[in-house]
Amino acid sequence: MNPALPLPKYHQIYLVLREQLREGRFDAGLPGEIALMGQFGVARVTIRRALSQLAQEGLIRREPGRGTRPVADRAQEVQMQAATMATGQQARLTGLLENLVTMGLRTKVKVLSVERMRAPVDVAAALQLQSGAAVQKAERVRSTPEGPLSHITTWVPESISAGFGKRELAQKPILVLLEESGVKVGRAEQTISARLADVLMAQHLDVAVGSALLAVRRLIYDEDDRPVQWLHGLYRPDRYEYQMQLSRVGSIDAKVWVSQELSANFH
Repeated sequence: MNPALPLPKYHQIYLVLREQLREGRFDAGLPGEIALMGQFGVARVTIRRALSQLAQEGLIRREPGRGTRPVADRAQEVQMQAATMATGQQARLTGLLENLVTMGLRTKVKVLSVERMRAPVDVAAALQLQSGAAVQKAERVRSTPEGPLSHITTWVPESISAGFGKRELAQKPILVLLEESGVKVGRAEQTISARLADVLMAQHLDVAVGSALLAVRRLIYDEDDRPVQWLHGLYRPDRYEYQMQLSRVGSIDAKVWVSQELSANFH
């Protein structure tokens, strides 16, 4: 765990597990207490306190002899999230695409895995695909000379991704590959939040377990407004920043803030 965080160990574990539950990591059930003790390097009483907090919030159900399972209807939750993005209630970043390509060309990438799979519920909802439709899932780590910058997971419909695989993803930004596959990229919708690094992300990004990360969800559309890529990204906040410029517009009694994207900086 991260001793620099002003949070008890059990609460750090609770936050990490809560995020993983929301991502559907434990649809088949949570690891046992002994496994979690080894993962986080803490005593059983700490794990039990974290699980107790999750149970009190109604996020998990602990059944003797049957293990611990998530309670929330994740399928309904992710469909609501995707519908929110589709209706434009998230901020649309018009200057985002150019910044993404620039980042892809100025950083090094390590492709961790590429696989063809049936789309999980949340992915199918975001990409407006039928349940179980085939997609390409790719995981990559981007780095600068100073070290790891981000861990990126992307899902692309199989009909679009058939022309590129692990070798191509290691050589070119995925937006460039989409264009080469005949996709005319139109716009992107993005949300930025935060989460804590679990053991796997801590290893990929060279940070302590429980460290704060920027969490990005990005949906890319083509010019016909069809979703063509769904992305989950985790960024080290000490090596990445997104700059925006805010301006006031409107009459004196009805001024509002509007934004203009300046750049996505990394170091």
